Amino acid sequence: MVGAAMASGAVAAPTPAPTPDGRSDTDPRDLNGQPVPEPSPAQSAGPITPGRGSMLQGKTAVVTGAARGIGRAIAVEFAANGADVVCIDICGFVSTASNAKPSTSADLDETVRQIRGYGRQGEGIKADIRDIAALRAIADDVNNRHGKIDIVVADAAIQRWVPLLEMNDADWRDVIDNNLNGTANTIRAFAPKMVPRKHGRIIVLSSMQGLHGTKDASSYSASKWGIIGLMKSAAMELGEYNITVNADLPGLVDTALTRYEKRFSETVSEEGQKIADPTPQQAWDIRAPTVPLKVGWLQPDDISPAAVFLASDAAAQVTGAEFEVTGGDSAKDI
Repeated sequence: MVGAAMASGAVAAPTPAPTPDGRSDTDPRDLNGQPVPEPSPAQSAGPITPGRGSMLQGKTAVVTGAARGIGRAIAVEFAANGADVVCIDICGFVSTASNAKPSTSADLDETVRQIRGYGRQGEGIKADIRDIAALRAIADDVNNRHGKIDIVVADAAIQRWVPLLEMNDADWRDVIDNNLNGTANTIRAFAPKMVPRKHGRIIVLSSMQGLHGTKDASSYSASKWGIIGLMKSAAMELGEYNITVNADLPGLVDTALTRYEKRFSETVSEEGQKIADPTPQQAWDIRAPTVPLKVGWLQPDDISPAAVFLASDAAAQVTGAEFEVTGGDSAKDI
């Protein structure tokens, strides 16, 4: 476990915010010294600030994949809106079938620091979502210590870019096992704690690549399609217990999952252009004009407000739904 929880009780958000600019992503926004473009303030949801979403005071949330990226943004956004957050991440190597650098214990510590910066309880737990026994033990512990689990977010994922016919077994198996089976494990481990209370919010992270095919990334696309089917099935089964199950579907987001050379070249290729090693600026300039809101990609803090809404009491009648956060890119898909 990374760090102990703080004393409970709502505390006003400090000044300054947990990070100098209020953003959850503290990684350098560059690739090999080339700056990675990002939306202008007018085009973005902006940095996390208390109260920009629905209120979550008194809620206890669990977020997987919380060490960085979208998982961190959701965890911190929950805290900014009043929730205490338990953050789960493997903090290390997952598989050879991952193009992104592994997360670290320091990444998870930073997430916890930002949560506590909003005056909420925050703790980090190292665990592999492929290990359902470990997740069940965590669910028991969190439920016993906090007295309840209100919200669960299944975010942890890996991505592999390689043609289907060139994949080795791990390129297929490990992506499915982590992304789809790990998401199912998360629901199966934590939902039983919600059933007796007849209340709960479960949010899974799919992707726009879960609504269309993706050249050279079939295992990732298949895993995210599967998550949508899992979400809708779970919504049907858990509805009688007043537990909602919904999916956030991000478009292209600038995180460690996407900030590497292969993803930029694939981004350019998706727009019908061939550049072997495009700079981040070239990739942005090629892609942004094709997106209705004219952004090449989004930031993690653009995705987290939708999760806050789905976790809130305001979403009581929302279940089995897909929330696309794409800058309008999804308008091009049927």
